[in-house]
Amino acid sequence: MSPTGERPHDTLPPDDKDWTWVLDRVCPECVADVRTFPITDVGTMIRDNAAAWAEVLSGDPEVLRVRTRADRWSPLEYACHVRDVYELYDRRLTLMLEEDGPSYPNWDQDATAVEQDYAAGDPAAVADQLVRNAEALASRFDEVTGDHWARTGYRSDGASFTVETFARYLIHDPIHHLWDVRANGPERRDG
Repeated sequence: MSPTGERPHDTLPPDDKDWTWVLDRVCPECVADVRTFPITDVGTMIRDNAAAWAEVLSGDPEVLRVRTRADRWSPLEYACHVRDVYELYDRRLTLMLEEDGPSYPNWDQDATAVEQDYAAGDPAAVADQLVRNAEALASRFDEVTGDHWARTGYRSDGASFTVETFARYLIHDPIHHLWDVRANGPERRDG
């Protein structure tokens, strides 16, 4: 802790970007193109991503806690975020499938990271939770068929999604964060 009592991991600038643009074009950083995959593959993509995160989290716990750039979380913090994204999106998907045009409550990912002290997490426990949350979400997507892909939901800022665009938007997040970790890992400190 610093002399003021603030932990270094509390000071990451918030991500205030509206990432919905990934529905219209290739991400220039991670080069994910979420427009092109068969939508019924999203469950498999979630499971594959979770397996990659479990592999990342099998590394040295101290290395997993290191931020190599001032504007990036550590691998462990990103993994905690992805774990929570999978859980949150499972709840949101359930709303979309069970209610007509639901609005999702706002989620402050940066506040959650601080409140839950992502940096202090146990990597093995986070890996287990991430894989479990991913499986729950992937299984729910596996059950979506036909017209259900066109059901709608709304983010608190008014952004509108169908289940299909919701799935495409979602999958970019864990893919991008895996890229963040791999592209900015300890061997890439020059950033």
